[in-house]
Amino acid sequence: MFSKKYCFFLLVLIVCQNIFAQDEKSNSIDSVKTQKLNEVLISPLHINRDLQNSPASIGILSEKELLRNSTTDISNVINTISGVFMQSSNITTTRISIRGIGARTPYGTNKIRAFYGSIPLTSGNSETVIDDIDLQNIGQVEIIKGPLSSIYGAGLGGAILISPQTLKKGNYQAEVSSVFGSFGLLKNRISFDLNEKSSSLNLSYHNLKTDGWRQNSAYNREGITLSGELFRKKNSKLTYFSNYTYLKAYIPSSINKTTFDNNPQAGAPTWVASKGFKEYKSTLSGLAYDFSINENLKNSTSVFINYKDSNEPRPFDILRQYTFASGVRTQFSGNFNIGKIKNQFIAGLEYFRDNYSGNTFQNLYQQNNGNGSLQGNQLSATNQKRDFYNIFSQIRTLLSDHFEIQAGLNYNKTKFELQNDFPASANNPTEHYSYDGIFSPQLSFLFKPNEIRTFYFSVSRGFSLPATEETLTSTGNINQNIKPETGYNFELGGKLHFFNKKLYTQIAVYRMEIKDLLVAKRIGDDQYEGVNAGKTFHEGIEISLNHNWSINQIFNLNSYVGTSIGNYEFKEFVDNGNDYSGNKLTGVPGNTANAGFILNINSGFYFSADFQYTDKIPMNDSNANFSDSYSLLNLKTGYQFEILSGLKAHLDAGINNVTNEKYTSMILTNATAVGNAQPRFYYPGLPINYYGIISLNYLF
Repeated sequence: MFSKKYCFFLLVLIVCQNIFAQDEKSNSIDSVKTQKLNEVLISPLHINRDLQNSPASIGILSEKELLRNSTTDISNVINTISGVFMQSSNITTTRISIRGIGARTPYGTNKIRAFYGSIPLTSGNSETVIDDIDLQNIGQVEIIKGPLSSIYGAGLGGAILISPQTLKKGNYQAEVSSVFGSFGLLKNRISFDLNEKSSSLNLSYHNLKTDGWRQNSAYNREGITLSGELFRKKNSKLTYFSNYTYLKAYIPSSINKTTFDNNPQAGAPTWVASKGFKEYKSTLSGLAYDFSINENLKNSTSVFINYKDSNEPRPFDILRQYTFASGVRTQFSGNFNIGKIKNQFIAGLEYFRDNYSGNTFQNLYQQNNGNGSLQGNQLSATNQKRDFYNIFSQIRTLLSDHFEIQAGLNYNKTKFELQNDFPASANNPTEHYSYDGIFSPQLSFLFKPNEIRTFYFSVSRGFSLPATEETLTSTGNINQNIKPETGYNFELGGKLHFFNKKLYTQIAVYRMEIKDLLVAKRIGDDQYEGVNAGKTFHEGIEISLNHNWSINQIFNLNSYVGTSIGNYEFKEFVDNGNDYSGNKLTGVPGNTANAGFILNINSGFYFSADFQYTDKIPMNDSNANFSDSYSLLNLKTGYQFEILSGLKAHLDAGINNVTNEKYTSMILTNATAVGNAQPRFYYPGLPINYYGIISLNYLF
């Protein structure tokens, strides 16, 4: 019997053979109108918006691709981008790594910067959360892989750029939709869009609930989003955005191997007994003003605030956190000529201030007669302020119709202060600390033999700041020895169109070495101390193909195939006297692959399928434990039809994990055993589950 990996590559071979065979066939049928792949535009904050002319590996998810599953979980669609791996447990606990960067983060996502429009989603403590934004409020997601964008902070892993949804047709639009599915899944959403000559408005509300399939895993999130444009003229506009989220998610936590094999729906006993959960209120708001100073110079300036008030009862304590961040970003862009040579440039500044307050209390759940968490005496109180600014610039020089050079530079300066307010002590004065300024240059060469093929070579440097817990010692003081991670990335790639632009291919080969590796050493329950412990090595190849085939006047088939083959390892790493040099990097699969298609019928019916393969994952630095490789198959079908003029209905139904694969959707890296208990590495993934979607859309 074939292994799952061989089955996948057989599927890839069949798809590719079908693409080329059918393409030749379609070229011989004159009656069939050629339907080309849409030209893809990237964020307007880039030096140019043409994906084809960007010397970087950029993954794009369109609005349709984001909604190709159940519209409730972004991890399924993000994992279709080669080189990007998103782990998810119970929706609220996620970790995104790009080319292995960020894979060892214990909980959450860092080492990657994210933006919603021009508003940063990454907090001052380096944490990135994109789950608060409803998928149906997103127009496009753009993932820049590696530190190839100076204007977005030169993060080691890259950047995630989320574009707000906009009304593309008509003046007014109203929509209501409901998603329902297995394990009590229910999402209701209502939205209204207005698009006038000088202004626009998008207002939406959503509520997402699920009972969860594991113990103590109920989830409830509701959010209101308001965005749009004001004073829109030919050369200027004011953009506004505000998002409020309330979330309460119970946490089943990770389990050990025996429980995973025999009773995966169980939660960790202490989390179940304490009824541990995460609850927060979050508000993100911003204003951006874009205007043209003259025909050769433009400016975009934005201001924003980010507020979060959270409460997290855990078995070992109760954590209350308050964060308030504010900032401003301004950038100038334009063009100029030197003789006959055309040049484009971007230059700007980003300033960010983050105020964090954290308090811990005893959790007396064991004395609460089975009623869950109960707050006891205060254990600690910490206040931290973090300021950083980025100065960035980028220039694009078009030496000829076929050759251009792009160069960029980012400078970062970060400083912070820490005050331990409890326990009170005369030896706890306010501590001040700052990192040395970090210069991150980038240089790219782009060769374009014709309009449909581009080749590039890039060299860039990136950095990653320590998270809040990594800046502290076990006594709660600032760790004066901690330094940011830095690394150089070398990349060679190509972006190629074939067969009259019906087939689009991206290929990238990269090599990165990171020094001053940040290691979160566990010193207690959810207590970590950061150290710079060595170097990691990242190299690999990514290939993605997208094909659009008009079979005939009735059927149209869109298909994609992608794979990432990586070698991620510790180059130099000694921890507690153990030499892990040469071991595989913890928390990331070496190889992933995906394929899928959507068949559209002009009567309004469609059918889609997507397949994902994930290789085994090292779960600890010693490589003593690996998770099993797994494959997932998801199916979806639907029907779209018009009830009245302007009123459309969508009916969809889907099945995720069709083969009921038992797999680990997220791992807890370097989990340690307590006493005689087994280490709790495993977050089980959802078994086979079903969903349906009903939506009404009125455009007038």
